[in-house]
Formats: sequence, structure tokens, C-alpha cells
Amino acid sequence: MEGKLIGALEAGGTKMVCAVGRADGTVIESEQFPTTTPEETMALVCSWFKERDIDALGIGAFGPTAVNPNSERYGQILETPKTAWRYFDMLGAIKRGLDVPCGYDTDVNVACLGECTFGCAQGYDNVVYLTIGTGVGAGVMIGGQLIHGMLHPEAGHVLVTRDPSDTIGEGSGCPYHDNCLEGLIAGPGVKKRWGGKRASELAEDEHAMDLLSGYLAQALMTYILCYAPQKIVIGGGVADHTPIVQLARAKATKLLNGYIATPEIEHIDTYIVNNSLDGKQGIMGCLALGAQALNA
Repeated sequence: MEGKLIGALEAGGTKMVCAVGRADGTVIESEQFPTTTPEETMALVCSWFKERDIDALGIGAFGPTAVNPNSERYGQILETPKTAWRYFDMLGAIKRGLDVPCGYDTDVNVACLGECTFGCAQGYDNVVYLTIGTGVGAGVMIGGQLIHGMLHPEAGHVLVTRDPSDTIGEGSGCPYHDNCLEGLIAGPGVKKRWGGKRASELAEDEHAMDLLSGYLAQALMTYILCYAPQKIVIGGGVADHTPIVQLARAKATKLLNGYIATPEIEHIDTYIVNNSLDGKQGIMGCLALGAQALNA
């Protein structure tokens, strides 16, 4: 593995972040391209990696996408709002373009892998990684393995109960659910309900932060009860630029009401934490995934 050059691709709905590095998480070089049509975007991505003569590639793709290797659609983008990408075989296109071993997963799953391999979740094998930004996504590792069931976890869409004092705006930022976590606390939902304001502009608004952190706390309680994680790590622009993580810790403890009595809940400040890799957890997770593919 020493000396091998690993490629990392964070394939997002708005941009493709390409990087090369080592299996130890060292990032040597990176560049990004806008996500346009599948054909144009994949040509740029494959050309960039081919010029760097990589030995393997780890891919973290926007979803929903088929991540179970046993699925007939493995490696395809599924029912995305980006209609040009629906059912596009991203993994197949990259394999044909590069002919190197590839690991494939969701963008939030690889971020979870990054934190578990190089970040604050090292040493744990049951971890939830949550990103709160343009959407709310969840990467879940159980027993040292990222979850690949019928699909990847879509825990950002768990339903929450509206706060009686929430009379802000109308509707939700999610076209599918009026009361899901993503619809209420992700960037588009915040902008829609607060007259175009970004979450960071509301960081000093006590009522806004109380509402957003309360919805986050409800979801955290659900994750704690369903996944029993050893650590919960939260990233994304909304989480990074507001105090909702800190506020949600106390609210989640109150909601649990003593039902879960573990050292983790007792030390909630070190159990539910902000991300630790300065926004590089996705790329570093892709490096780890690429290294796994090289060893497979």
C-alpha cells in the first residue's frame, strides 16, 4: 500500500471534488468541477484522474444511489431531482474510463468512514454521521460496516413533531414531507420559512435556534434509540455556523428522560459532536474507501 496513489471523488449534485492522496488520509492535490451533464462531467473527472495515474479510486456519490453490490442497479444514481442523472451508471462510466479498482458509496457514508478512520470516531464501530446543509443526510456504520440494505439510510427524512410555537413561514423545504427533519432545518427549508435568510444569519435569533435545535434533538433521540451508536458526529454548513448541535444535546437528553442510562449519554458533550476534519471528512473517507478497493 505504501507509495500507492489513491483517488478520491466526492460526487455532489452541484460540484465534483477530485483529489489524490495516500491510504493514511494525506491529501496531495485536489480540484473541483461543476456538476453539469453526466457525459461532460464524467469526461472531466476521468481525464483528471487519468493524468495522475492513480492506483485505485474511492467514490462518494450524491443520492439516492444504489450502493449494495448485489443490486442490479449498483453504482447508478436513482430518483434524483437532477433529471439528467436519473439511472446514470456513474460507477460503470468511471470504471470504463479509468480501469482501476473502485469503491462506491454515498457522500455521507464516506464522510462517516472518514471520521471513523481518521477523525473523532476512531476506535468506534457503531457511528452515525449527520450532515446538515443543503439537505440532511446520514451515514451509518454498524459493526464496522456502512449500512447497505435495500438502500442507504435516508435518516434525514425522519418525521418530527412541529413545535407549537413554530408559526414561521409556510410549508417545508422538502417536496415530499411537510414535517421531516430535512424540510425544517436544512438550508432550503430555513430560507423558505425565514424569508430568504441563511441559517448562519439566524445564529443569534434565540427562537429560531430553539426551533431548529429542537427538531434536531427529536431526530437524535430516534437515532440513539434505533442505531445505539457509540458516537454521533454532525457536519454541514448549518451545523458548522450555528449553535444547534450544542443546544440539541441538552434537548435530546431531556427527551430521553433517563430511559437510556449509559456513559455516553452521561457525557453527552463528547457523545454528540461537531465534525473534526475541517470539512475534509468526505475526501478522506473516499481515500479510505479507495484503499479498501485496492486491497479487495
